Amino acid sequence: MSTHENLYDEAIELQQAGKLDEAVARLESLAQSQPDFALAHAALSAFYSKQGRHGDAVEQAQLVCELDADDPFSFMAKSLVCQRAGMTHEAEEAMSEAMNRQWASQRAR
Repeated sequence: MSTHENLYDEAIELQQAGKLDEAVARLESLAQSQPDFALAHAALSAFYSKQGRHGDAVEQAQLVCELDADDPFSFMAKSLVCQRAGMTHEAEEAMSEAMNRQWASQRAR
């Protein structure tokens, strides 16, 4: 397992142990050093949302969608984060994108 995957796992363990702020700090460092590691940005989005940092959560979710544009789940996660932020229109757009990508994936099989 690579170092960035180990750091990600450590951050998740911190969060599961109730140390959300420490997990966020670990993920922020990881995301800065590995800006293309979508999983770190996805976790940051979820954790920022838990902290009530909705703007930061949406920003991270958007980045995940850019990094992993073919993954329907990225857009579903963005939709949920946008809903929590009160951004109904953006949430609906993200869910529509998730469905489009899911259909495209099924047609490609």
